[in-house]
Amino acid sequence: MKLARFTINGTTTIGIVTNHRIIALERVLPRAPATIREVLAAGPTLLRQIAEALPTATGDYALADVHLEAPIQDAQKYLAIGMNYQDHADEAAKAGIPIPKTQLWFNKQVSCIRGPYDTVYKPRVSDKMDYEAELGVVIGKRCRYVSEADARSVVGGYFVANDLTARDWQFASPTFTLGKSFDTHGPIGPWVVTDDEIADPHALEMRLFVNGELRQKQITGNMIYNIWQQIHHLSQVMTLEPGDLIATGTCAGVGIASDRFLQPGDVVRVEIDQLGHIENRVIEEPVADYVP
Repeated sequence: MKLARFTINGTTTIGIVTNHRIIALERVLPRAPATIREVLAAGPTLLRQIAEALPTATGDYALADVHLEAPIQDAQKYLAIGMNYQDHADEAAKAGIPIPKTQLWFNKQVSCIRGPYDTVYKPRVSDKMDYEAELGVVIGKRCRYVSEADARSVVGGYFVANDLTARDWQFASPTFTLGKSFDTHGPIGPWVVTDDEIADPHALEMRLFVNGELRQKQITGNMIYNIWQQIHHLSQVMTLEPGDLIATGTCAGVGIASDRFLQPGDVVRVEIDQLGHIENRVIEEPVADYVP
């Protein structure tokens, strides 16, 4: 099932995507939850009820007539792993960045989350804006100390992510958080594909294009630490909650490796098999009203 968040006629709600159309969840189940996080937290029983009611529901819209928003807008955490594909770790090592001996985690502050087709900002304070195609995972069940064998049972679904990064800010601090958390630098979507729809999340090809030029291409099965190992590792430290986001790493071909950073006007497209694509145009960061 594809769970999406969308806006039409000034109203934002959540819905189900089928055959290039979308229907508001409230038309499928009138008393359904208001957020995708709550839908995932409700578990398989609710998803079955939605699937059973969907064929007779009416009042859908063409996808082309709605604006898709970030599917999870209320995540408590957005966690990302660094250098989790060997080819990316190798290109980082050539730039003088040591390959980590354990899982390397950092935060993307949730204020960075952006819609799948929204513009993203080139920061006024950085000239090294970079891209990273990533498979995203959303947690669907509250959990702690999850074994690798049980890790899949807490997954709610998957999405496409671009871990946009200000490299100069990333490397100016012992932690990556600031360089990874600029406003708009977390576009995700276009929807959440529930776990039951994906036979093997480690058998998906992801691709990233800048202005139509293929820059990244890799199979998710080539992760150094797979999704289940990642969830197990994180859950030793913290309770994972429904709606928490995990970016599972990027492959070789990032801009810093070839000294090609994003500029205003560039269009970045990330595709992942069975999940869809996101596409974001880079623009100059506008001067916000609250800047003194």
